[in-house]
Amino acid sequence: MRLPILLSVLLLSVSSTFAQKYYLFIGTYTEGGLSSGPSKGIYVYQFDEATGDATPVSTIATDNPSYLALTPGGKYLYAVNETDGAKPGGVSAFAFDKTTGQLKFLDKQASGGDDPCYISVDSHRKWALVANYSGGSFGCLPIHADGSLGAMTQLVQHTGKGATARQEKPHVHSTILSPDEKYLVVSDLGLDQLSVYHFNARAATHPLTPMQDSIVPITPGSGPRHTSFYSGKPYVYLISELTGTVDAFHYTAGKLSPIQRLSSNPEGYTGDIGSADIHVAPGGKFLYASNRGDGNTIAIYAIDNATGKLTSVGFQSTEGKGPRNFMIDPSGKYLLVGNQRSNTVIIFQIDAKTGLLTDTGKKLEIPAPVCLKMGPKVPGM
Repeated sequence: MRLPILLSVLLLSVSSTFAQKYYLFIGTYTEGGLSSGPSKGIYVYQFDEATGDATPVSTIATDNPSYLALTPGGKYLYAVNETDGAKPGGVSAFAFDKTTGQLKFLDKQASGGDDPCYISVDSHRKWALVANYSGGSFGCLPIHADGSLGAMTQLVQHTGKGATARQEKPHVHSTILSPDEKYLVVSDLGLDQLSVYHFNARAATHPLTPMQDSIVPITPGSGPRHTSFYSGKPYVYLISELTGTVDAFHYTAGKLSPIQRLSSNPEGYTGDIGSADIHVAPGGKFLYASNRGDGNTIAIYAIDNATGKLTSVGFQSTEGKGPRNFMIDPSGKYLLVGNQRSNTVIIFQIDAKTGLLTDTGKKLEIPAPVCLKMGPKVPGM
């Protein structure tokens, strides 16, 4: 019996040795947002993959950094400044020192519309792509070699309205690049549509060109919010805020074809709906979606790799209120959810076989957390 025990000890030792620590960035609402107190802006933590522990490192002040984007390698971070029309919408650029864990402000540019709520950056670090919720527009800001931003060079303005009172005008809610970065998928909550654009990172001023038949209509009154690609498989998943539904699509060369539509709330649910975020887990076995309103849950689905269809696995309380955003760590072992209305980040462990979530008991107390991003690795870890 000694040999198996010795091997187990050695395997545990090796696992601990290679476990990583990552930087965790948390964006917040600094004004309003049902904060328990004044938020400082962006919070930086170290996250331990081996234990699920998160320890504070630094903070930096900026107005309502409600969504963040981190460049590959983690050298630069970009944040929208969602100011509810009180000030023009903006995008702020920061340099990140991986040795000290400190963010340094570089510059700020106009977002091209009110209430920017989403931002993404391409892997070549050429463009920041921002969605303006109240402005009903999205645009492209060039990224300079030093990480700072240039003024917007391309702005696309939507027009029209949807089927409900919340859809009185366009409300662009996300700008998400395909895994190969050849396409950009834009969700408009106000118009019940997805729009697909060709993306060319090498373009000098206008990286986006519309595809022929690029508009993908969504069931009226749905309020499409965020999408998530299954990397390596031809599937895309959409969460809609107003109906609390998840749509599955087959995806090829920028074209989206519907596969399935199902609820993100339990059968018989009659409470207020306010679905928010959606992510395919690393490895592609499971999909997760967050529900606000009266639900305050994470919906869990198993993905059929052959068809892209979803099967409901269960629902997990977020142990708080208002799960506007959540993320899964690079190892796929943990799911972290920001509860905006209860001012907490809750850390769950993911069962690799079932996809179900278990509360680790680890919790961060942060005013109005609304965006979580992770990376890069902490040096020397």
